[in-house]
Amino acid sequence: MKHTDIKDVLADKARLGTKQTVCGWVRTARDSKNVAFLALNDGTSLAHLQIVIDKASGKELPKEASKLGAALKIEGTVVENMNNGTQELNADKITVLGECPDDYPLQKKFQKLETLREMPHIRVRTNTFNAVFRVRSVLAAAVHRFFQERGFVYVNTPLITGSDCEGAGEMFKVTTIGYSDQYKNAEDYYADDFFGRKAGLSVSGQLEGEVAAMAMGKIYTFGPSFRAEKSHTLRHVAEFWHVEPEVAFAELPDIIELAEDMIKYLVREYMEKCPDELKFFEERFEKGLTEKLKNVLDNDFAIVDYTKAIELLEKADVDFTFPVSWGCDLQSEHERYITEQIYKKPVFLINYPKEIKSFYMKQNPDGKTVAATDLLVPGVGEIIGGSEREASYDKLVKAMEDRGMEMDAYRDYLDLRKYGSVPHGGFGLGFERVIMYVTGMANIRDVILYPRTVGSIR
Repeated sequence: MKHTDIKDVLADKARLGTKQTVCGWVRTARDSKNVAFLALNDGTSLAHLQIVIDKASGKELPKEASKLGAALKIEGTVVENMNNGTQELNADKITVLGECPDDYPLQKKFQKLETLREMPHIRVRTNTFNAVFRVRSVLAAAVHRFFQERGFVYVNTPLITGSDCEGAGEMFKVTTIGYSDQYKNAEDYYADDFFGRKAGLSVSGQLEGEVAAMAMGKIYTFGPSFRAEKSHTLRHVAEFWHVEPEVAFAELPDIIELAEDMIKYLVREYMEKCPDELKFFEERFEKGLTEKLKNVLDNDFAIVDYTKAIELLEKADVDFTFPVSWGCDLQSEHERYITEQIYKKPVFLINYPKEIKSFYMKQNPDGKTVAATDLLVPGVGEIIGGSEREASYDKLVKAMEDRGMEMDAYRDYLDLRKYGSVPHGGFGLGFERVIMYVTGMANIRDVILYPRTVGSIR
């Protein structure tokens, strides 16, 4: 049906005095003897459009139209709101498109985020989630613009894979057989399955991304990844979105530079295109959010060696829940202390012990560390993990053998080191985590439409 977006009605003074048709859902309703007011929202704007029904002139507000959550089409004239100077609509005709009963879940003005998570199909109609998913859309478009402007090729890596990129075994199994006691062993089971071998949902498109980079130079992927990690933290879900560039003829400093440029690009786009949402999140979720993001744009990120970070943490006058020593995998409390208390800005940690990082990372000359980096940001912790990749066939094979990996599943990957190998690298950005960072939302379950977590799916 022909109608005007509420965002355009609110933004365009030229519409004053014109006849317009709008559609949306009732957010609030007030009724009195001579006049009634509705707040209507169609999802195009954080702000609502006020609808005025002049009952003194014989117009009526149908009972069904005054119910919270009801879907309406309203025809009327755009006029100026004398109280605040914004536009509102004097209704001439109200059509109820969808009635809403009294048990509509969003009757209360304020509801806890935990409560709203139990109704993901309805929570998107609240101001908070209306803003979150508009920001998500803007950032997703910005990801593509950033890489396209720099000559990267967008590739689509497979979601079903026969190899585990991270080597941690936290993969969801893909099968058409399901439970069965008809097979003597796993080998027979998988031989009879759809692919004739073990398959799972991809934890990362990196390995296939490297294949593409070895032909096209600069590529990126942007899609879902799946990890069967039984974690209940505020930063983990089983299905998340991953931004993964891969660059040929690049070393670790080049990858760090690319990652910093990308984060600053996304922050700038967000601040320019979502000022109302930014103001909303600052008022309700994180005081000082705007200043934090300006600090990101105005300063170079710190680059800190893992060994130095461990020394700083060991000297810190803090009783950490998890003890710190060289060789440990840093926890969120350590990452946040480094960014929030020591450097007070985003930090690239580099040169991690090889034992705590993935098999494919380039081994440093010291024999103990790899050319890896994690980008840590205040309030969230790690949002990017990357590295220069091991370009030596022999070193890569040795790293895989040391981990007891199944070599046959990685034959294509190993071939890249045989046929014209070059220095190359890349990183993975957890898309939901960057949304958390720029909005101040504390739980990853609140920045994805339908979060999938341990023991929870709907």
